[in-house]
Amino acid sequence: MTYFEEKYINPFTDYGFIRLFGEEPNKDLLLDFLNELLKEEQGQIKDLTYLKTEQLGTSDIDRKAIFDLYCENEKGEKFIVELQKSKQNFFKDRTVYYSTFPIREQAKRADWDYELKAIYTIAILDFVFDSDKNEPDKFRYDVKLTDIETKKVFYDKLTFIYLEMPKFNKTVDELETRFDKWLFVLRNLNRLDRIPDKLKENIFEKLFETAEIAKFTPDQIRSYEDSLKYYRDLKNSLDTARDEGLIEGIEKVAKNAIKMGKSIPEIIELTGLTKEQIEKL
Repeated sequence: MTYFEEKYINPFTDYGFIRLFGEEPNKDLLLDFLNELLKEEQGQIKDLTYLKTEQLGTSDIDRKAIFDLYCENEKGEKFIVELQKSKQNFFKDRTVYYSTFPIREQAKRADWDYELKAIYTIAILDFVFDSDKNEPDKFRYDVKLTDIETKKVFYDKLTFIYLEMPKFNKTVDELETRFDKWLFVLRNLNRLDRIPDKLKENIFEKLFETAEIAKFTPDQIRSYEDSLKYYRDLKNSLDTARDEGLIEGIEKVAKNAIKMGKSIPEIIELTGLTKEQIEKL
């Protein structure tokens, strides 16, 4: 069996994120997280249904979208949950674009009064937007359509939430709310060697059990190992790219993604390169 320095998986790997939040047996983990994230406006989400993550355009030439997680609650409201490991120039544009898919799929033929169910796009970020660097203590951004003059919400059915995880630096002793505990777990899970006493609740105990690498099957180990290698290569390549400030650094990221079998649309979203540039690589 492969040896890992960490006892628990890294939630910022593709495999780690889906194992914790994207599998039916662990749906209660996602439900609890979303309830803590949205409780002030949602009340209590009672149930979630996973939906197809690949979204097609209205024609063959339209760009498709692949969500990390896409689900629906008992009221028909939609939730897109995205994990973004690296800084992307137009990531905010991407989240707005993604929100158009659950909007369009609600359109009904024949008589329809245009009433829509609410849509929530939640981005868990392993980076900080350049525009937010001067606000080191603000890690959560809740965005709705708002009137500029009155500051009042003009339309409350379209919500974007961005969590800049590098800014969340609370220690175990500083955790005050259940939401704090969730962010602490996301930020630090792979750095821990046991479940802290302050997190000994049923939902977190299940999360730690699910995340324990020693309990993985050989196939799960291989999948996680590939995902972890991609994550580490990506981090290293992006650090190099930032240091060099050259296109060669971004191309290194793309080459690593190609080796990992990522699709061209995924690599475009990751690097900002064009399809033609990627095909040359």
